[in-house]
Amino acid sequence: MAIPYSYNVRSIAARWKTAIVSILGIAGTVGVFVAMLAMARGFQATLIASGSASNSIIRRAGSSSEMDSGINLDQARVIADAPQVARSSDGAPLSSPELVVIGAFQLIKSGTDANTQIRGMTPLVLEVRPTVKIAQGRIFKPGLAELVVGSNAVQTYRGLGLGSTLSFGGQDWKVVGVFDAGGSAFDSEIWCDQTVLAQTFDRPTNFYSSITVRLNSPTDFDAFKDALTSDPRLTVQVEREAEYYAKQSQMVSTLIRVLGFLVAFVMAIGAVFGALNTMYSAVAARAREIATLRALGFGGGSVILSFMFESLLISLIGGVVGCIAVLPLNGFTAGTMNWQTFSHLAFAFRVTPGLLMAGIVFALFMGFVGGVLPAVRAARLQVAHALREL
Repeated sequence: MAIPYSYNVRSIAARWKTAIVSILGIAGTVGVFVAMLAMARGFQATLIASGSASNSIIRRAGSSSEMDSGINLDQARVIADAPQVARSSDGAPLSSPELVVIGAFQLIKSGTDANTQIRGMTPLVLEVRPTVKIAQGRIFKPGLAELVVGSNAVQTYRGLGLGSTLSFGGQDWKVVGVFDAGGSAFDSEIWCDQTVLAQTFDRPTNFYSSITVRLNSPTDFDAFKDALTSDPRLTVQVEREAEYYAKQSQMVSTLIRVLGFLVAFVMAIGAVFGALNTMYSAVAARAREIATLRALGFGGGSVILSFMFESLLISLIGGVVGCIAVLPLNGFTAGTMNWQTFSHLAFAFRVTPGLLMAGIVFALFMGFVGGVLPAVRAARLQVAHALREL
């Protein structure tokens, strides 16, 4: 015979002060847990969104990122001439030789300097990456010291508004456009003409960090890769653009997740002890009730289930409160260092249904751990002894 669940609900209401303490402890733990995972998910999603299934990125063999890669002009021409590379309306190969350097710009919020990726290229990049759109102004003109900046970069750094003039590398630059890259990592970058950028930073104008090409079809990737890696004129590694950026996200997103789990684990210990205290207090305060229930024929198993239901209900409420509290973070823009490129990257928190469900499951786990011992104690309570004392 099972004890009615309404009995547990009335019990929680009668002990609302201690129940609230447990609920808040679990809510705080779940909130931190989900927030950290949402941060890692947002960082990863931002980098993955930078890659296109139809694009391939080519770097020097053995390089870990664009920052330590190098491809010369002759190699760039060989890559662009591959039959799998798509062509523009005028027959030009959709190949974007790009030079990546790091520049320091002042953050709007803190006033301190942060590293930013400056990417030199040609205007053809808008056809290589068709998801990138000019939101304000225009694209830079070849041979001029002009910049187009990502939508996040405009909001993150001082002096990057449309029409602004700024100096770096001993050169005065004018911001002539703002682009929207759909929430990808490119939104945190600054783009300009490759030749002017190379001259500004004393780099060879016929030397690039990477080559990004648009293929005729995503299915052409294997043939394209085989053609380049088997060409004796080239010593390169060829990756799908989406896979390259997914790898770039792994280190930081994994670090954020590990920190999140560690913080949540420490907080969970406190939340579990809070639940233990609440449930042990309930057992002590309701010893006579428990004894009466046992005398009426309710078995030890029913008592265990009743107290476990009570503990899980408290933890469920705490989990829901914690998830609701973290919902406003969804879409909140933050920034951190991308250790693969040593540059600042803006990203948005992503609170997904899957993360919220993970938070609820985590809350129920804490409730289970915090409720099982008091429930067993309640089931083992000596009926005659409890009735005599009370």
